[in-house]
Amino acid sequence: MATGSTPQTPAQRILVRSLELLENGDARGWVDLFRPDGVLEFPYAPEGWPKRFEGRDALWAHMSKFPEHLSVTFSGIVFRETADPYLAIAEFHGNGTALSSGRPFVQEYISVLWSDDTEIVHYRDFWNPLLHLQALGGAEAAAQIVQS
Repeated sequence: MATGSTPQTPAQRILVRSLELLENGDARGWVDLFRPDGVLEFPYAPEGWPKRFEGRDALWAHMSKFPEHLSVTFSGIVFRETADPYLAIAEFHGNGTALSSGRPFVQEYISVLWSDDTEIVHYRDFWNPLLHLQALGGAEAAAQIVQS
């Protein structure tokens, strides 16, 4: 994983670690980075898809099949400066393959992460859902994946 800026704060280090885990297909490790009551939000999730998950059980139910459906690497991570060491704002690029369709997956992200010293408290992930749907083979194919 290539970063454009070196993680300096606890939140930045946790965000980089979370991306490393996803690159390695370790969805369980990724979920375990969250506090037991942690929150994950996707403000731009496609219509009919959940936009918010609260607690590790809900996160695991959502992310457990991630490695079966998507292989991705992240690059160009640039952190935006904040006065709060427990807040990380990052822009980065994702490049990979939707495993169910074999189609390429290319995405630009902006992620906002709040942490304590060691865990994610709240993660808000901004991405283009249309690119995600295209990679998975369209809205119907993607809905079947989400519902399975």
